[in-house]
Parts: sequence; C-alpha cells; structure tokens
Amino acid sequence: MSGVSLETVSAWLLTMSATVGTASLRVGLVLLLGYVGIRFIRLGVQQLERVIILASDAKDQQSGTALKRAATLTGILKTIALTAIWAIVIIESLQLVGLDIAPILAGAGILGLAVGFGAQNLVRDLISGFFIILEDQIRLGDVAVINGTGGLVETITFRTISLRDFSGVVHIFPNGAINTLSNLTKEWSAFVLDMGVAYKEDTDRVVEVMQAVGEELRHDREFGPLMIEPIEVVGVENFADSAVTIRARIKTKPAEQWKVGREYRRRLKKAFDAQGIEIPFPHQTLQMAEASGPFKVELVAGSSMAKA
Repeated sequence: MSGVSLETVSAWLLTMSATVGTASLRVGLVLLLGYVGIRFIRLGVQQLERVIILASDAKDQQSGTALKRAATLTGILKTIALTAIWAIVIIESLQLVGLDIAPILAGAGILGLAVGFGAQNLVRDLISGFFIILEDQIRLGDVAVINGTGGLVETITFRTISLRDFSGVVHIFPNGAINTLSNLTKEWSAFVLDMGVAYKEDTDRVVEVMQAVGEELRHDREFGPLMIEPIEVVGVENFADSAVTIRARIKTKPAEQWKVGREYRRRLKKAFDAQGIEIPFPHQTLQMAEASGPFKVELVAGSSMAKA
C-alpha cells in the first residue's frame, strides 16, 4: 500500500476494534438496564393493580368492576412507562454509537409540539377521563346528571361518557367538557318528598301519618329490603301560598329511590284520604268591588272649562 504503512493500518484497526467493543459494551449495558427497568415496572404495575382492587368496594370486587377499572388504569400507566423507557434506551444507544441525536430530538420536539396544538382537546379529554376513572366518580349503570342532563351511564371511556335518558336519547359528553357531574346512585340513594297539606291540618298528626306509612312500607316484603334506614320526617319545611310543606326522606339502595318513592306516594295518598287530611291545590279568591257611580259634569255659561 503506497503512502500508508502496515503499522498505521494495524493501529487504526486496533483503535476501531477497541472503540466498537467499548460502544457495544455500553449499548449492551444500556439495554440491560432498560430490561431491568421494564421488569421493575411490570412488577410495580401488578402491585398497583392489586392495591386498587383491594381498595375498591366489596360489591365492585364481586361484580368484576374493580378488576376492569384497575386493569384499565394500570394498562395506561404501563404503556406510558414502557414507551418512556424504550425512548431513553434508543436515544442513549444512538448517542453511544456516535450518532448526533440533536437533530432527532429537535424534530421530535417540533412534531410533538404540532401534535399537541392539533390534539389539545383530545389530550384534555384523555387526562380528564383518566382521573374520572381513577377517582371512581362514576360507574357503568349509575344514574348521573352531567352538565344539567340526566340519564343512565351506558359507556365510560378515557375520552367520553354516554348517558341514555328516560326517553331513550343517548347523550355523549367529552370528558374535558364536563363542568358538573352529579352521581345520583353512588353507594346509596335517597327519596326526598316535600308534602303539602292544608293550613287547617295539625302538622303533628300529619307527621305521625307519614311516619306510620313509612314504617308500613319498611316492613313490606317487596319494598322493605330496598330501604336502608327508616323514614326520616324532618318536619315543617316551608309555608307555601296554599299549603304547609313537610319534608321527609327515605334512604334506599342505589337507583331504588324512584321505585320506593312511587309506592310511598301511592300509600300516603290513601292514608291521607282515610284520615281526612286535605292535600290542597293552588287556588285564587277573586273579590269584586262595588261599581263607582258616574261622574256629574256641569257646563257653566260663559266658561270654556268643565266643572265636575
């Protein structure tokens, strides 16, 4: 070889071999650390899934709802963690073999910025949905009111929640657009009644009748198991235009307040009729005043003014 000595080539080959060997060793070490990190993440996610299941209600554990919620949450967390680890491993490996990763990071940053601006609503929906599921704010089968619209919860995802109202209409809400969420059937429910009776009725007697009907309903074979506690008649709530309002509450199992409430109203109406307690209806009394006589007008001669 002209101009290049054998010793120079040998030295260059030895240097390259040492460099490649060192880089390979470092890349292998990075891959090993990445593998160890993945194993730790998998173990940690499994432990987190067990903790979430154990922290859930016994009813959710038996029905499998807790397992589904835990699997969904841990699946998202595991995907995010694994993606981050693999990204770090690939970037470090490229840097160790001598590649300039600055253009790659810059391009990835620009791409991420563009995607972030274009999909900010989607990201907001996903983050909101994650915390809704994590905090167990709402479940499948619950009756909820979202942004003033009520219905039965049919689907819950990280992006949307859908409700079906009594008319069968399905309402879909992006999680990021939910301003108010009211769960009517979480753990227990309540039927609240504001009962109006005539002003002439004895309120103590009315309260006794309402409590008696509640106790009768509580010992019913069909409706008794749906009630968690005895009826609570709190007393006079308001003085309306044509009635005295007495408030009562019955705590029931979730989503059973409407069934219990309809039966309680039916029995209470019969009990009031039997006891002669009047349930008033709005009415108005018109009082006709006496008609005024006609005005007497007298014309005075020589004057342009009229005298009354």
